[in-house]
Amino acid sequence: MSAKNDTGETGDTRRRDTVDAFGEAVNMTPAALKKWLATDDSKSVGQSDGDGESVGHASGRRIVALLEKKKADLTDDDLAHMRKVVGYVHRHLKQRPAGDVTDTRWRYSLMNWGHDPQK
Repeated sequence: MSAKNDTGETGDTRRRDTVDAFGEAVNMTPAALKKWLATDDSKSVGQSDGDGESVGHASGRRIVALLEKKKADLTDDDLAHMRKVVGYVHRHLKQRPAGDVTDTRWRYSLMNWGHDPQK
């Protein structure tokens, strides 16, 4: 049995909630995300972390690895990144621009984080 945290949930409950929320936020398959990350549009958006790759693009590569990993093998660091992805997707969705978003930086950025708002 897992110990409870300050909110009364067990580590197993928080882990399951994180995995579930990540699964809802990330609606692209590993193959679709890999293909997207190889495009110029994917590489053209987001804030750079200093080495030329945007934070979102790097996150996308990590998301592919997380999607391909067995749930039992997820580390605490993996779960922390999954929570970061969920937070980013939820915040970004609230900033949806008016009109057709098909070819927008807003959509491209979300797709780097594994979420295609047009799905």
